[in-house]
Amino acid sequence: MTSTDFRDPAAKGTFARMVPNLRDLGTLFGLVVIFVAFTALNDTFLTVPNLVNILQQSSINACIALGMTMVIISGGIDLSVGPTAALSAVLAASAMVVGVPAPLAILLALAVGVACGVFNGVLIAYAGLQPFIVTLGGLSLYRALALIYTGGNPVFGLPEGFRDFLNGSLFGIPSPVVIVAVISLALWVMLNRSPLGEYILAVGGNEEAARISGVPVARTKIVTYALSGALASVAALILIGRLGAAEPTLGTLWELDAIAAAAIGGASLMGGKGSVVGTLLGAIILGALRNGLTLMNVQAFYQLLATGIIIIVAMLIDRATRGR
Repeated sequence: MTSTDFRDPAAKGTFARMVPNLRDLGTLFGLVVIFVAFTALNDTFLTVPNLVNILQQSSINACIALGMTMVIISGGIDLSVGPTAALSAVLAASAMVVGVPAPLAILLALAVGVACGVFNGVLIAYAGLQPFIVTLGGLSLYRALALIYTGGNPVFGLPEGFRDFLNGSLFGIPSPVVIVAVISLALWVMLNRSPLGEYILAVGGNEEAARISGVPVARTKIVTYALSGALASVAALILIGRLGAAEPTLGTLWELDAIAAAAIGGASLMGGKGSVVGTLLGAIILGALRNGLTLMNVQAFYQLLATGIIIIVAMLIDRATRGR
């Protein structure tokens, strides 16, 4: 391979950074259209309490989707985020119920999420297995572990201090929204201003060229799956703090919502393309769409229909912007 071949992936990586910014504008325009439409159809939609509610409801999906975006950019997929969240939730909740301090239980949940992600990443990076197959197996494995550990029963009795923290607010902004905002900022810096971000984009854009150029491909993949697992655990903690209980069936179909938010936000399932801002906008679009349809008393299966149409349109746009 010539020196020119080495420069081409870098150039493509730079271009890939620019394209999502253009897609972010398109995603933002779609969000504005949805807001204008629902505001015209329902007077309650654009009120401050409802907007705060949309952000709070979108925070869990946004958290999961941000981790999913890192995996998708690297050229992978993580179907196990829902069961990972469930396993993290029941273990952390059980620890708090028996008297373990909440900070330590939170660290336990994060450790479980990271362990699940690393397990997926090692099988993919070193055993050479396909991400779809590995994480599909992880979906069943982690869900089974959560059900076996709890006997299929929810865990009740979470400490009030833990719940008060996650149900509180900062300057009127709900704690989950603040948490996701901080995570988003950190991930944006990592993806756009750090060598790890360069590695993730390079691996997703052209894995073989990245390996030849000296990028630690295996470690980069493992890190993205570990991030996905950790953020699944954060989303689980947010949810059990709101509900006051941890169920082993928690997180069912979370992976689909996360993939949808990432795809709507411009992440390409072919890898090498995606953005933190786009994913956040995608999560808010899904949250606003469901909220608006609920306010209009539209039945849930029509909401699924609308979500599916949006995902297909997002994929068509990605196909058109990527070209052949």
